[in-house]
Amino acid sequence: MRLPCSRPLTTWGSLRYSNGELMRYSGLYTAIITPFRDGRVDTSAFRALIEAQIAAGVTGIVPVGTTGESPTLSHVEHMEVIRMAIEYAAGRCQVIAGTGSNSTAGAIAMTREAAAMGADGTLQVCPYYNKPSQEGLYRHFKAIAECSDLPVLLYSIPGRSGIEIAVETVARLAADCPTIVAIKEAGGSVDRVNRLVQAVPEDFAVLCGDDGLTVPFISCGAVGLVSVTSNVAPVQMKELVDAALSGDGKKALALQKKYYPLMKGLMSLDVNPVPIKAALALRGDISWELRLPLAPLAEEKKAALTDLLRRFELLA
Repeated sequence: MRLPCSRPLTTWGSLRYSNGELMRYSGLYTAIITPFRDGRVDTSAFRALIEAQIAAGVTGIVPVGTTGESPTLSHVEHMEVIRMAIEYAAGRCQVIAGTGSNSTAGAIAMTREAAAMGADGTLQVCPYYNKPSQEGLYRHFKAIAECSDLPVLLYSIPGRSGIEIAVETVARLAADCPTIVAIKEAGGSVDRVNRLVQAVPEDFAVLCGDDGLTVPFISCGAVGLVSVTSNVAPVQMKELVDAALSGDGKKALALQKKYYPLMKGLMSLDVNPVPIKAALALRGDISWELRLPLAPLAEEKKAALTDLLRRFELLA
């Protein structure tokens, strides 16, 4: 169990564990896919995917976010995926449980379950479809933060939610809620990162939520990446993030240029997570299964994806 903190600590997006160590939001996190086989979660494939991420040295994994097809999982499946992620990771990397919802009560219930299971943190997406006001967002996230001692990673993604978490609301939450210590920023705006780092405390972590903007975001003050691409290329994405965070601008820019076509292709061939799951299926890591309403990648796009993976030596 973690000790509740009365204030944020002076390390990026971190809280102190009961053993005195710091849990820190910084580095590379993989928004891990949920593999299916015969209509069920493929537990053996999921374990193998997590082992590959740990072997590559990622900071953490984020199960049942957008990339994990959370909208199509039942509540029982959702929590079971989180439980398996925690069990399989076995303390070797952080597990940031996707327990967000457009229902505050639902998010609280899932967050409490994830905390009891031993998750290291919680990803809280901006409520979707019901489009609350900024005051509603503030009250929503504050209620969730108060339900457990898990470090909260806010998730602003207006392309999916229809609204963003305003910079002023993020700053207000950071000031009023000790466990809200970071944000995954997926609005596609470098200027918004500039505004965030001006508005939040020094120890509040901004993580990039768009692979293709990793270097620009980090250059403006972000301290890590929650990645889709790292499902299939964790070593490469870790090299990119490490270079950017170490201040090696020349290397980071070279890697950004090198891997941008891969990052772009995995997000533009179809809606996420269709291309990344197809990439893993082409390698034989998972089956081709998606859940409706997601449809399989079209054959001509599958051919383009195959060429892309071969170009980056990710497919034999």
